[in-house]
Amino acid sequence: MERDGQLELYGLVADRLKEAHARVRALQVPEGVRMALSRKLLVITSAAKHDLADAAKRLERLMNDLDEGRFPQDPDTDGSP
Repeated sequence: MERDGQLELYGLVADRLKEAHARVRALQVPEGVRMALSRKLLVITSAAKHDLADAAKRLERLMNDLDEGRFPQDPDTDGSP
């Protein structure tokens, strides 16, 4: 029974990762921001191989950040105008 729950969570995480990748690709943000978000997605994908529940939590936080418009700072800029 527990295995069924794990498979269901795996499917949910996989679907959400697809959605997150699509959303990041569609964002109108500087390339440095897009790359930082893509790296976060790669870290979450890697984490899913070892700790699916933690990866699901990380992915949920990232999706919330995207929903709220909170993006990492562009590493190519120093923040000055």
